[in-house]
Amino acid sequence: MLSVQDNDLLCRVGPGTPMGNVMRQYWLPAVRSDELPAVDAPPVRIRLLGEDLIAFRLTSGKVGLIQNACPHRGASLFFGRNEEEGLRCVYHGWKFDETGSCVDMPSEPAESNFRGKVHAKAYPTSERGGVIWAYMGPREVPPALPDLEANMLQDGAYGIYCILLESNWMQGWEGEMDTIHQAFLHSGATQVEDTKPGSFAYYIAKQRHAMFDVLDQEFGTSYGVRRPAEADTYYWRIAHQMLPFYAMVPTGVLGLEVRFRAYVPMDDEHTMMWTVTGRSGNRPTTPRGSAQMGAVNVKHLPNTSDWYGRWRLPENLSNDFMLDRELQKSGESYSGIRGIRQQDAAVTGSMGTIYDRSREHLGTTDALIIRTRRRLINTAKALRDHGTIPPGVDNPQIYRQRSGGVILPRHVEWWDATKDLRRAFVDHPELEAFAAVGDA
Repeated sequence: MLSVQDNDLLCRVGPGTPMGNVMRQYWLPAVRSDELPAVDAPPVRIRLLGEDLIAFRLTSGKVGLIQNACPHRGASLFFGRNEEEGLRCVYHGWKFDETGSCVDMPSEPAESNFRGKVHAKAYPTSERGGVIWAYMGPREVPPALPDLEANMLQDGAYGIYCILLESNWMQGWEGEMDTIHQAFLHSGATQVEDTKPGSFAYYIAKQRHAMFDVLDQEFGTSYGVRRPAEADTYYWRIAHQMLPFYAMVPTGVLGLEVRFRAYVPMDDEHTMMWTVTGRSGNRPTTPRGSAQMGAVNVKHLPNTSDWYGRWRLPENLSNDFMLDRELQKSGESYSGIRGIRQQDAAVTGSMGTIYDRSREHLGTTDALIIRTRRRLINTAKALRDHGTIPPGVDNPQIYRQRSGGVILPRHVEWWDATKDLRRAFVDHPELEAFAAVGDA
């Protein structure tokens, strides 16, 4: 459990908050490249860390990210004209470039120098691997982008999907940390006889509880969770929680999976979950932007121009995530909710927008959550009280990791034994034959 004060510190991300200041040290996934598909395309409303922003692609192809309210009298720049390397407010014609500088002020006399005194808040962007990143921090020269392998692949060798979550970012991130729920929420209805002997699903169905080992890392925390496999082996699920909000989940085969998730706070009560997935070596890939790459039954409502209108699930709190009690009762589904992402969103959203963690009763399988919370809280306090730069900001290579499942002899130490398999940008063609044993 957490105190009310620490829970508040952990969850609040608006301007000036300790955790918000931590987030602003890093580059943040802000918008998909295909949401701004062409130069001078219509602007897009983006809510990020409690700020209302407008994203637009300039005539040159660069991406601007600027405050919503025009500095003149507050009209929304969403209605602006995206033309000739700038966004022009339709109220009085003031035009701003991607740096926030006012480059034209036709409502003022030609001899006026007023435009040079007006500046809109704007944030630097960087585009890589289908993701437009934003830097909202204090540095004039931003740090390097994180070396997340799935975001560093050649065009077409990755897939991206996003989901809007109607809850605090920490609830979603903790759901990714909590690998033990996979044996219940997602596969609780799976019986041993329904699985292939020797598969990961087989070992989970045989023993739903597991033993945890949690390690502090430079990038955050890692865990190894083991279950008995054969008489002389264990099945290990190995994953990482990486500051400030990344998760490398234990799906698939360790050494083959190239994937990360990010729980990016839109504000204190809404989160954009990103999943970016690639494959190592010459494995088949799904074209960029496919919602099915690494996803299970992910479909979206049509995007709208609302602040919370992007990447919404049809299944949501308003319709109980289309819970089917007959499906639940029949034994075909443990939860009665179809889809892994929908199941996760249902349980984390059902806690309320910000759960009061002083009411929790944590068990042994919550070891990673406890450790990661403490790491985050200490990071926020160190920045607030001593100006200590958070981990990974100036060391992007620490994100060069892989996660997944593996079968190991019982006598070996799991972290040392998987060193080569956890290393990013390394091909393991010898593992291709084992890919079918992985779980989604």
